[in-house]
Amino acid sequence: MTPRSIDPADVQSALHTGQLRLRKLLTGLTDDAVREPSTLPGWTRGHVLSHIEGIGLAMARQARYAPRGRLIEVYDGGRPARDAAIEAGHRRSAARFQAALTDALDEADASWSAVGPDDWQRPVSYRDGVLFDAGLAWWRELEIHTTDLLLGATVAEWTQPFCAHLVDFMSARLPIGVALTLTATDGPWEWTLGTGTPLAVRGRSTDLAAWLAGRHPLGPLTGDPLPALNPYP
Repeated sequence: MTPRSIDPADVQSALHTGQLRLRKLLTGLTDDAVREPSTLPGWTRGHVLSHIEGIGLAMARQARYAPRGRLIEVYDGGRPARDAAIEAGHRRSAARFQAALTDALDEADASWSAVGPDDWQRPVSYRDGVLFDAGLAWWRELEIHTTDLLLGATVAEWTQPFCAHLVDFMSARLPIGVALTLTATDGPWEWTLGTGTPLAVRGRSTDLAAWLAGRHPLGPLTGDPLPALNPYP
């Protein structure tokens, strides 16, 4: 069976939980730890923290403006400005990061908590979608990059609803010519994706989601060799 659709109220609750988890992980952060590698090639923890700060604020303002019937760009200056901010900010001290992330998470928490039931389908600039799309994007960014920090959170902590969403979203990475059947060994879920040569992959839902998201699964997956995936959607 495939997972049911996601309730916006559940996403709202998951965002609060994820933001709280990240706050706790930042406690005790040191300058040396900021400069250590993350899971992302070429990026330190400082790079990832800068990115979380930026995307958190960017998605929060989608949530602030959409209920007012206003569209606002995700980033002022677009992707080049986003990249420049990460490069300029990743060398900050641990104390400055803690202050900046606290402010960003405060804004995110306030913005998403204020979204009402009738607001989720309001238009936003993010991918010319609706506010629910932006909420899902912040959920993905928050959960994935929290594990990228290597501060104690791992993909094993991802919830089954989050894994189900991630598999659905990341199915766009499937290469042409492969019919992939994903079976979760820790639940009743199965996905059939794509067309072409059949390939069955089994594993825990967290590991299936991690693989599709370009992260390292903690447990085994059948189907070796797994196909190379397309770029992040």
